[in-house]
Amino acid sequence: MDNRLLGIYLNDQLAAGVLWRETARRAQRNNDGSDLGHALAQVAAIAEDVATFEQIMQRLGVRRNPVKTALATAAERAGRLKLNGRLTSYSPLSRFAELDLLTYGIEGKKVLWQNLRDCARLGERLLDVDFDELIARAQRQRDEIEPFRLAAGAAALGGSPADGADLRRSSGGFRARLLGERTSH
Repeated sequence: MDNRLLGIYLNDQLAAGVLWRETARRAQRNNDGSDLGHALAQVAAIAEDVATFEQIMQRLGVRRNPVKTALATAAERAGRLKLNGRLTSYSPLSRFAELDLLTYGIEGKKVLWQNLRDCARLGERLLDVDFDELIARAQRQRDEIEPFRLAAGAAALGGSPADGADLRRSSGGFRARLLGERTSH
């Protein structure tokens, strides 16, 4: 096995994980006090995955590339500067863009754990790392935010009447409608 190539791959993935972790934290802060904020708190466990990933790198003797992680952090900060339809405030497009990016990150993380388990054969080398559970956790995170992503997309792109306001306060009713559940309203 070429550990040099594995090291490059791991550092690239660590940088991506840092980007998604910072995005999840920002999105959680922006939606604190809502159902979405609660769901994002569950997804913010991405920080746990980054820590697990760093431990795997350390066990494999792969040195962390601080430049790549610094660039990822800078990219997340720069992403805040994009136009979102409002000059100084959070908009429905901001929410949707954050959730969309998190969805890409979670899917990427799921593929990462599969690649490490199967392609790098780390499932055989690191028997105490439960790659199947890491993959399942990524799927649970995706399932947790998907109804909110769809609602945010409808609010931002489809011009829903509330312009995303009910998503911010309590998305339970909107989420239930998306999932075909009954509400008590």
